[in-house]
Amino acid sequence: MTEFVLVAGAWLGSWAWDDVVPALRGAGHGAHPLTLSGLADRQGVPAGQQTHVQDIVGEIERRDLRDVVLVGHSYSGIPAGQAAERIGDRLARVVFVDSNVPADGESFVSAWPDGRAMVEKSMAENGGFWAPLTEADCTGQDLTDQQIARIVGGATPHPGATLTEPAVLARPLGQLPATYVKCLLDGAQPSGDVVELLTGERWRLVEMDTGHWPMFSRPRELAGVLLEAAAKG
Repeated sequence: MTEFVLVAGAWLGSWAWDDVVPALRGAGHGAHPLTLSGLADRQGVPAGQQTHVQDIVGEIERRDLRDVVLVGHSYSGIPAGQAAERIGDRLARVVFVDSNVPADGESFVSAWPDGRAMVEKSMAENGGFWAPLTEADCTGQDLTDQQIARIVGGATPHPGATLTEPAVLARPLGQLPATYVKCLLDGAQPSGDVVELLTGERWRLVEMDTGHWPMFSRPRELAGVLLEAAAKG
């Protein structure tokens, strides 16, 4: 039995996986959606990037999970990638869903130069938090009006320190067994660092013809991708 640990991206909590979890459990696997510190039902908990890494590692160790497929969406690919190497032989595979990936010594904003000024401006205007999503952010992403309302209504401010603290990797990310899921409506090609990682023997690319939030727009299809990734090990 595979144990899926599911971590949504910026502004979101464990609730973002509600439409994906039933398919994973229905296939006989464990599914553990996780809310990171400072978000959703954990608002008010101080958090930096390493806090989020420890949130993931701590959940896996607390539950004594084995054969873990660790799934990081969007921003959460950065802490998930770091956590994946820290859980050792508990890890079966890490799946990056249209996500950023960590680079040793680099932060979320340093890896996103075009958006850095926008993110930092938002943090300065919102008490150190990245302001939540708006409806405009979700347009053109294969989402219904109802799905957009659900995302925007549930989004909470994102702790700024998680975006500015550097990642810490003990070994090259390409050594991890990984699947990268590219959502084509959010850009036809992965970022350059991901393209380079995909040239390695341990990384695989899966494309989905949907937007940046496939857990809402195509939950059954995303669950199928995750199940297939687990089967390949």
